[in-house]
Amino acid sequence: MNPLLKQVLNSASMVFHGKDRELELMLCCLLARGHLLIEDIPGMGKTTLAKTLARLLGLKFNRIQFTNDLLPPDILGFSIFSEKDSRMIFQPGPLFAEMVLGDELNRASPKTQSACLQAMEEREITVEGATHPLPPVFLLIATQNPKDSSGTQLLPDSQLDRFLMRIPLGYPDLESERRLLEDGIGSDRRSLRIQSLEPVLDTTTLIEMQEQAEKTTTSPALIDYILRLVRESRLSGEGLSPRAGLDLLRASKAWAFLHGRKFVIPEDVQAIAHPVMNHRIPDVTGLLSHVPVE
Repeated sequence: MNPLLKQVLNSASMVFHGKDRELELMLCCLLARGHLLIEDIPGMGKTTLAKTLARLLGLKFNRIQFTNDLLPPDILGFSIFSEKDSRMIFQPGPLFAEMVLGDELNRASPKTQSACLQAMEEREITVEGATHPLPPVFLLIATQNPKDSSGTQLLPDSQLDRFLMRIPLGYPDLESERRLLEDGIGSDRRSLRIQSLEPVLDTTTLIEMQEQAEKTTTSPALIDYILRLVRESRLSGEGLSPRAGLDLLRASKAWAFLHGRKFVIPEDVQAIAHPVMNHRIPDVTGLLSHVPVE
């Protein structure tokens, strides 16, 4: 594994116990310039996880608590008149950060949910006719309560498809939860512990890693394997979109780079297939078993 990224994972695991694969998937998502959807019940440590990674990666972090009365300007920003300059000046909203945690995204109204679409796809925001670019590194980590939770709004397919991955965190294993209880620290002390972490990367280094991951070599046979998966998914109805096929390729490259390889192998595709496809099609396991590696 890349030494710097391994150091990030090791440091993060000291704060967030027993979730090594989830941490790797979050790093993979960031290297692939994608966005992450975490679906789980409250209290599983989603905020702690996002803050820890932002600190270790040297990224500016903002958190947005989505509620049913939240309006698009509350997250995008708005213009106010400056008497000093005699003109309207744009005040960026909390979405203008390098890592943004959108907590309980599916509690917001559809109008507010859709305000994130341009930022996720084009990495810029248009407000009152003016377009404002987002930072070069931009990762939206959105959390979603289970669909049967009260007060939730279903995310539209157009928004789900813009997330590179969807993962659950799940309950910790016995040993990890024992360590959590033995630590016995509250959220205030946990925040101090996160702030005490030394950043391992900076934005410039992370951008260089994203570019290196994008250049990871793929063979024609590997491209054919991804193409067969995409085409096969469409035979039983609505399958994977072209964007999903590109996401699968980008995530496979990032996974290979994360694990220190300069080329992608079929096992890389299979390692990230579930989180990349499980919010787009119902039976990822069946698809993988039905499409052999040739």
